[in-house]
Formats: sequence, structure tokens, C-alpha cells
Amino acid sequence: MEKAYRNLDAFDRAILRIIQRDNKMPQRQIAEAVHLSAAAVQRRIAAMEKSGIIIRNQAVIDARSVQMTITAIVEVHLINERMDTVNNAKRLFHNAPEVQQCYYVTGGISFVLIMLLPDITAYEATTRRLFSDNDDIASFRTLIVLDLIKTGSEIIIP
Repeated sequence: MEKAYRNLDAFDRAILRIIQRDNKMPQRQIAEAVHLSAAAVQRRIAAMEKSGIIIRNQAVIDARSVQMTITAIVEVHLINERMDTVNNAKRLFHNAPEVQQCYYVTGGISFVLIMLLPDITAYEATTRRLFSDNDDIASFRTLIVLDLIKTGSEIIIP
């Protein structure tokens, strides 16, 4: 079922630009920046949360500070693209805590995963569990990240 999103006006868009960079900014500061009252900002944010435009509020953690040192980008090829095979893979990858991002894609690859792991031993165990011991996986290829240049989830809001 598709969500019924509300139409965003210039005030909503300005608020979104601010809170996706810093969602802990006090609403009175947001109100000053967008030229609304704090109560109006509060109502608009609540409406965007209720309608599903704002999905969640979360902290962004430096992975290295919690000893998660390996970032792996994994291309996964399924044995076929039948609905049950794809849905099983979606469920498996969604429930794997090591998988930070999962994309079902076109172009000869079934899925692209971004995985975060503490060390090579955990990487090996995870690839066995998710790929090598899985009869629905035809093959997989891993790219290990050498240097993190840019990550983020900020969306350009026109």
C-alpha cells in the first residue's frame, strides 16, 4: 500500500532542510530560521512524521569508535529472480544486523549490500551465513572499503 504524502510547501521544505542536518536543533531556532512561530514548526514536524515524510530520528555513530572497522560492499547474484527467491533474500538481508543498507537492483546483479563488521573473522562468518551456505545465492563479490570519503543520508530538497 502506498503512503498518501501531504503536499510540502516552502516552509515544510525549509524545515526539512534544517532538521535532516540537525534534528536536535530547538524548534524556536528552526522557527526563527524559517520565519514561523515555534508552535507552527512543531505542528508541521508532527504532521510530516504522521504522514511518513519523516521516517525516524536517529543518531549517526562513527563506526570506528565502536570497533566496526570493515565496510564491505557486496554484489549478490541470486540463482533466479522468482518472487519467492527474491522475497527470501530480502527478508534474510533485512534481518541481518551486519547489513546497513540493502538495495534490490537491476543490471545483472540482484542485490547490493553495504555491510559493517568488526574484523575479517566476522566478515568470513557473515559471508558463509548469508551467501556461501545459501542455496538461493548463485555468487557474490565483495569490495572492501579502503577509505571512507563520504557517507550520508541527506536528501536534496528543492
